[in-house]
Amino acid sequence: MTVLKAPAPTDDQLVQAALQGSADAYRFLVERYQRPVLSVVARMVRDPGLAEDLTQEAFARAFQSLRSFDPDRSFSSWLFKIAHNRAIDHLRRKRRPMVPLEASDASGQDSWEVIEAPEHQSPLRQAESAELSEVIDRALTELRPNYRQVLILRFQAGLSYQEIADTMEISMASVKVLLHRARKQLATVLTAEGLAPNSDSMP
Repeated sequence: MTVLKAPAPTDDQLVQAALQGSADAYRFLVERYQRPVLSVVARMVRDPGLAEDLTQEAFARAFQSLRSFDPDRSFSSWLFKIAHNRAIDHLRRKRRPMVPLEASDASGQDSWEVIEAPEHQSPLRQAESAELSEVIDRALTELRPNYRQVLILRFQAGLSYQEIADTMEISMASVKVLLHRARKQLATVLTAEGLAPNSDSMP
């Protein structure tokens, strides 16, 4: 006899259940988004312990403000905006650099998933991706803060152009311009590091 597994609840269903006082719904939302939110914040503040604190603060603020959440919006982008703003507020106070991660191959395919999913790579590919990640991580310290922000939201958080515009409170046209300029500057920095974006060493 085949046992059918019940589909996972949607974000909207979990939000509604949480608003009705379901502790399980809160737990499911945390389990679903804690890792990606923590990863985004950690890349921005470059301090694992601080990133954990800011992530917890972001979830706490999100749950405190859950009744103000617009159900017509994406819960994930709303949550990322809260986390993004917490990180930005801290960085403005401390004036610390933000470092996301982004790269493209010659075909224009984004390499984020390759770098972040080593279980899908051969051992050699894992080693190459880890080395590439370190090189790009160093290179991105030289990017302007708004370039770093738009890259991390697009290629790590996976937000759409419109969601990035909402998060950064800029126009969608500005998002496209920032992404284009950020890619161009990143390519220049990587070339100076001896790793051209279109070389065979890129994923």
